Amino acid sequence: MKTKLTLRMDATIVRKAKRQAARRGKSVSQMFSEFVTSLEAAKDRRDLPPLTSSLLGIMGDAQVSEEDYKKHLREKYL
Repeated sequence: MKTKLTLRMDATIVRKAKRQAARRGKSVSQMFSEFVTSLEAAKDRRDLPPLTSSLLGIMGDAQVSEEDYKKHLREKYL
């Protein structure tokens, strides 16, 4: 089952991603999916490129509750 994911990033990065996708004959969604799959497939961080390895685990495995997220937004914007 496919589902929609919205990512927010600088417009420059979006343009670069679209150019790369066009060069590869893929969609940005396909490239992102392949990237995430490659993270899961790597048995060891040493199997990944240095930049990718540095990003692994950056988001952690913890689930953020809706209340924690709302608290974060209040602190950030109020």
